[in-house]
Amino acid sequence: MIRLIVLLCTLPAALWAAPPRVMTDIAPVHSLTAQVMGDLGTPDLLLPPDADPHDFALRPSDAQRLGDAELVIWVGPGLTSWLTEPLETLAAGATALILLDAPGWERLEVREKDDHDGHAHEGHDHGDVDPHGWLDPVVARAWIGAISKALGDADPDNAAQYARNAADAVERLNRLEAEIAAQLSPVRNAGYVLPHDGYHYFEHRFGLTAAGAIAGADGRTPGPAHVAELREKITQDGIACVFSDVEVGDRWAAVLTEGTDARTAQIDGNGGGLEPGPALYDSMLRRLAQAFATCLGAAS
Repeated sequence: MIRLIVLLCTLPAALWAAPPRVMTDIAPVHSLTAQVMGDLGTPDLLLPPDADPHDFALRPSDAQRLGDAELVIWVGPGLTSWLTEPLETLAAGATALILLDAPGWERLEVREKDDHDGHAHEGHDHGDVDPHGWLDPVVARAWIGAISKALGDADPDNAAQYARNAADAVERLNRLEAEIAAQLSPVRNAGYVLPHDGYHYFEHRFGLTAAGAIAGADGRTPGPAHVAELREKITQDGIACVFSDVEVGDRWAAVLTEGTDARTAQIDGNGGGLEPGPALYDSMLRRLAQAFATCLGAAS
């Protein structure tokens, strides 16, 4: 018995330290956080991958999980403004990391600030900064650094391990960026229309430029004049592909491409349909890149 006690006392302190209870907002952030935590712990995920981050109603079980968190890692009110009040009331004792405030990355402005045909969409004001930064692996590298620091501050005994896990994650992101850049290089000049203006960071990183978007960054419904404008672009400018996603739906892509040579494909930037966890982020970006490469390449 004495020998057992002596052996336990000689174990590294990190093995005794409990990681903080971590809550993340969306699946891509959960995936990046899970990569940094590694075997030390598993972060919780507030929104399922198929949920719309712009509009989400907390269930009582969600409120309880949020209240149990010691560290909350979220994109910020620029994406999920509805989460601000629950954080203040339910997780008042938790430390919050707003990734939009993290240092070391290039912020892009929202491209479509005006309402299409005057149709406002209340509650979805992103402000001037486009909040969808996770779609750029270079931004994700900066966010991983902020996540590692926040975890290390909350759990100093394991800070070195978080830093090592973060370094491994950054190496994977470097390889992923190079892989996608090579894949999309041949289709950089192809024209396309987005479902909504939420893919700016992905396009900016890989040299792609949308001819327009069906809806704004918040997914609001387009008006007749905007639909007519896009139809004219598609027919006159030789648009290769009109993308759809779950948020906007397939109907508008079908309307816009009817009678044209443009193809359609569905894209996703939230990890919908993928298993939450460390592998989700890479799988999501690879799937997104494949959709662009296939639709733009096939029609160019």
